[in-house]
Amino acid sequence: MKPLRDCIAVVTGASRGAGRGIAHELGAAGATVYVTGRSTRAAAADTYGRFLAQGSLAAMPGSIDDTADEVTTAGGHGIAVRCDHTDPAQVRELFARVERERGRLDLLVNNAWGGHETLTHEYLSAPFWEQPLAHWESMFDHGVKNHVIACQLAAPLFVRQQRGLVVTTTFRDRDRYVKGNLFYDLAKATMSRLAFAVAEELRPHGVTSLAVSPGWMRTEIILAAFQTDEASWHERPPLARTESPRYVGRAVAALAADPDVHRRTGGVYQVGDLAREYGFTDIDGRVIPPFELA
Repeated sequence: MKPLRDCIAVVTGASRGAGRGIAHELGAAGATVYVTGRSTRAAAADTYGRFLAQGSLAAMPGSIDDTADEVTTAGGHGIAVRCDHTDPAQVRELFARVERERGRLDLLVNNAWGGHETLTHEYLSAPFWEQPLAHWESMFDHGVKNHVIACQLAAPLFVRQQRGLVVTTTFRDRDRYVKGNLFYDLAKATMSRLAFAVAEELRPHGVTSLAVSPGWMRTEIILAAFQTDEASWHERPPLARTESPRYVGRAVAALAADPDVHRRTGGVYQVGDLAREYGFTDIDGRVIPPFELA
């Protein structure tokens, strides 16, 4: 069954991680997915030098082309579009292209995130007064701002349609503080608030906006940090609480297929809770409960 066979979606920041998992699962449900980001097979994004210098990776993994191929192989239609989501002109052209080619947009997944551009081991648990202000640029200017731009430029299309769904990926653990990175905590809280604010403004137009919070994902970067892969991660006890990026993908696909999803507008939902409500599992068959900070 392909419950999203008529769905036209845009997933931002889909070269790797959560974006890739979301795009894959939307494809498995039959959707046409515009896969966006800066990393292509021909040229990777060039802003991760500091992160890569730590040595766990020689280059950032994944590309929008790889993800688009996965979408198509899974049963949907993947379309790779290189887009720097910090550039309003490129984002405006992205949505104009979707409207030209498909006539509508059903789902926008805001996931583009630049936080890894300045993340290093030495700052993972440092007090905020010892952390660089460069985190503000990577997490707000290349993170939160990306989502604001996409919402602002997609909104006219949604308003004309008088329907649509915006899903913002975030992180939330019952309002607990993410100790060790004030900038990350602020950025994710702002993304959750953005989903609520957009919901309030678009509610009269029949458009739904909400945020989804995955747990600790086994992204390509996490697997590399633990020197393992998806086939062997079970051999690393610290990864026992992790979930695959496709778990959040299944959450987004379930929300997109829900005819009554508008009742959720403005909310922040943890993937583990959505799994119980919608009856999906992670790729290994587990229903992983909502993530909690230790």
